Amino acid sequence: MTFRPEIGDLIASALRDCETGWTLGAYGALASFRWTADEPCRPLADGRYGLITPRGGIGLRPRQDLVPFAYETAFGADWSHAVALCLPGVACAAPGRNAVTEIGRDRQALCAEDRDAVLFDLGFGLGQAEIGLRARGPKVLAFLRQACGGSAPSLDDPRLASEIPADLTWIVSGPLGRIEIPAGVSTDPLALRLFLVPRMLRLRRSHPATAPIPAGLVPVAHFLPPHPARRASGEAIAFDAARHAAFEALLARWGDPRLVAAKRHALGFGPPPDLPADRWTRGAERVGRAQAAYLGGSPSRTTGRGANQGGTP
Repeated sequence: MTFRPEIGDLIASALRDCETGWTLGAYGALASFRWTADEPCRPLADGRYGLITPRGGIGLRPRQDLVPFAYETAFGADWSHAVALCLPGVACAAPGRNAVTEIGRDRQALCAEDRDAVLFDLGFGLGQAEIGLRARGPKVLAFLRQACGGSAPSLDDPRLASEIPADLTWIVSGPLGRIEIPAGVSTDPLALRLFLVPRMLRLRRSHPATAPIPAGLVPVAHFLPPHPARRASGEAIAFDAARHAAFEALLARWGDPRLVAAKRHALGFGPPPDLPADRWTRGAERVGRAQAAYLGGSPSRTTGRGANQGGTP
């Protein structure tokens, strides 16, 4: 399927940045990917956009109907930002499998040497993503085959432990691609991780209620550019104006112009949007007030409108 070169460039640029994180999946069930500058990392060799590291990998195939959407979310006196990679809702409408199912050889594995291993869908019934396991060891294969037709086993079931770590890999896949995470426990807070939260899954939402995703679109992946005021671990850093400017450029190209205008107004850079205020414009204004303290060169969390005395939003 063809796609706009601009979207391919957007994805390729984000993948090249080791400070940018990725998630792929559904609300309550997703995998994260991030690479570090000091680890071996190689691109995929089969035409997919992606990377492979010793800790896992990501592979993406952009589509003609892919819609990037950049947005910010306020929380307290701080904010987060992301670029959602969305598809029309109809592309994610088909129900997923509701029982553990053996799919067969994993022909879409990121590494050619893994394509003879067996893939199992764990049956979470999601339209946005499939949560699966790729297995090759005889013990874990026997266990998963016995589980077929039933509900997914507990993630901490000791029978999922394999004698060889490479024998078991978590696969989160969807219409855009996949993230692969070798099974095992890591103490690294930035490690590739699988997130499964049953209470969130039960809500059957396509995305958090705080994300201003346009109606009719469903996010199937996100990339998270580096934040100007904190590390990926959450540790505060000196405000990085270059990071801020980089995300402002993404907002200008891929964001909602109404929300951009609302934030600019909160920063004192323009009139309010000529539209009725709603929860999303009010949220954008809160983001602007949170950023005003940094743009004004103050370390405090000033919340007054117009706190910015310098810089550009």
